[in-house]
Amino acid sequence: MRNTLNNIDDKGPNMTQHSIRLGVDIGGTFTDVVLEVGTASYSTKVLTTYAAPENAIIDGMHQVCAKASIDPVQIGQIIHGTTLATNALIERRGAKTALITTEGFRDVIEMRTESRFEQYDLNLTLPEPLLPRQMRYTVPGRMDAGGNELLPLTRADIEPVVAKIKAAGYESVAVGLIHSYLNDAHEKLVGAVLAEMVPQTMVSLSCEVSPQMREYERFNTVVANAYIKPLMKSYLGRLAGRLRDEGTECDIFLMHSGGGIISIENAAEFPVRLVESGPAGGAVFAANIAARYGLDKVLSFDMGGTTAKICLIKNQTPKTSRVFEVARTYRFKKGSGMPISIPVIDMVEIGAGGGSLAHVDAMRQIRVGPESAGSEPGPACYGRGGAKPAVTDADLILGKLDPDGFAGGTITLDADASAMALTTVLGDILEMDAATAAFGLAEVVDENMANAARVHAVENGEDLSEYTMIAFGGAAPLHAGRLCEKLGVSRLLVPQGAGVGSAIGFLRAPFSFEANRSVYMRLTGFDVERIKALLADLQSEATGFVRNCDATAPILSEFKVYMRYSGQGWEIPITLSEEQALAPDPAVFEARFIEEYVKLFGRAVQGMDIEITVWSVNATTPPENVARVKESTGNTAAVRYGTRQLFDPALAQFVTTATVRRDDMEAGANIEGPAIITEDETTIIVPTSRTATRQPDGCIDMRTKP
Repeated sequence: MRNTLNNIDDKGPNMTQHSIRLGVDIGGTFTDVVLEVGTASYSTKVLTTYAAPENAIIDGMHQVCAKASIDPVQIGQIIHGTTLATNALIERRGAKTALITTEGFRDVIEMRTESRFEQYDLNLTLPEPLLPRQMRYTVPGRMDAGGNELLPLTRADIEPVVAKIKAAGYESVAVGLIHSYLNDAHEKLVGAVLAEMVPQTMVSLSCEVSPQMREYERFNTVVANAYIKPLMKSYLGRLAGRLRDEGTECDIFLMHSGGGIISIENAAEFPVRLVESGPAGGAVFAANIAARYGLDKVLSFDMGGTTAKICLIKNQTPKTSRVFEVARTYRFKKGSGMPISIPVIDMVEIGAGGGSLAHVDAMRQIRVGPESAGSEPGPACYGRGGAKPAVTDADLILGKLDPDGFAGGTITLDADASAMALTTVLGDILEMDAATAAFGLAEVVDENMANAARVHAVENGEDLSEYTMIAFGGAAPLHAGRLCEKLGVSRLLVPQGAGVGSAIGFLRAPFSFEANRSVYMRLTGFDVERIKALLADLQSEATGFVRNCDATAPILSEFKVYMRYSGQGWEIPITLSEEQALAPDPAVFEARFIEEYVKLFGRAVQGMDIEITVWSVNATTPPENVARVKESTGNTAAVRYGTRQLFDPALAQFVTTATVRRDDMEAGANIEGPAIITEDETTIIVPTSRTATRQPDGCIDMRTKP
């Protein structure tokens, strides 16, 4: 598919030097590739090749280069995001990894915080740690909470432990010692001994990966980094080699979970920062669309082949967090997942994608996901050997998909295979035909996503009826209209290039890196000189990472501290201006904290001291210029090219539905639901309750009928 970008000023980082740029998003089912040549954009979707993900990238690169009539050697920059790190953690298929920790703390990652995320479930099952107990080792030595050495640690203490690790043949080692975020001397010594005795083994130190307080989160994060490091380092090395073989000698960058871009070298050392890289690109894409439309409250909905991601975007900025939970196991509740302590765009992710498989549980209820057919073998309708019904199979039977036009016509879907899988796995057990089984499957997955959105909104104190949804990803436009009906959201935007939205988001993102450090300080003991030195150090660290990506661009610094009342368990983020950070004043810090605390909780607490636990500096290249779209209200009828039988869930029956090609819709053209708007990389379903209008920038603007 080819489209011309309407906003010439919408340029990603360093666009003036790299007029030809490639964005690549590896998903669980499809690998999305977007090529920008000046102001023109070319895109494709290729089935992900699990054994060697780089193969799909090379294939997709050649396809978009052929469309643009250029040679791959002309590409000036590649920006890449992937779910490989997330999938490796979820599926527990990382490297053979050991943990070295302080004596007495061997079981921290298994004991967790001892909190119960479901208070009254007597049969509560906690997620298993990544490493079993026999793979966790201890060394003596101890730092106190102020970073002072209580018990020394010597090479003689460490060498016997490393000898055991060497004999066991571990591929990777995580080192997490108590209070190393304040004094990393012991961790650095362990790292030095490992480098000498097992030089072929990869090492991750918590003082480098996540130098923050709370040992459970920090230990779990460094273990996760070590667990996926060999996999990701090998993959990134193979990718760079394959691209060189193709003559593409350009810079390669990776999208990180916080919504910025880092170098391939940094990504290989800290792969845990890539855990949400694909979804982060989607959030950046949605934030860019929100800025074009001047929207301050946006619900980003990204549904691909394996997962669905939901994110709140306020004031055109995705909500961020210091801790993210991978693979929540209990009704999307906080605490039921695997915490990763890194800067991350805050979102909820569930196993609900086009490839998510359905089954009937012991209570004769339809369940969907988290198991996915992926691309190998894929849903039953792919004709690649899949025998279980997936969401895509239900969408096909319900009339949402054209069997001859899927993925731009590159894949022909087999409706008979879908019907057979739905009948065999669901229909025969529940005594229903294939269409009814498909309806049940679709409603279950839509309700799962709606519930996840509701939980995420409640956790953040937001009313979704005030939000506009922006939907992208190959499967999201198929389900977004129904999701809006369930959530009471009155407006939905489906942007141009929605099917490859995350890959486009990579090209919109700035180069950035956030440096964090835990240094406990009360306002009554406010140390101005120590704060200045700490923030200057963090600023230098973050800026250094960004300079590895771009040697000339101006770099902005964003300062943030995490504060709480003394005695509270968790802190809230407080943003400071550069002037406030570099000339620290306790009165200013207190005023900013109270201001944000009142916004969250309605009132301040009198007579209590305030403390700071974490300090953060994010270095970033300047944001891009985004011009506002002059919106059209819609005054012409879209040209229809045919009709199709579409199942309307609100009416619980098939209805004759008009079909429209998105590329044929002119600015201001509208169509009333029920309707189907088709394009190469996705399909937009307009429910009976909605009207859709094409805006000047190509967005489909769907609103509730008056």
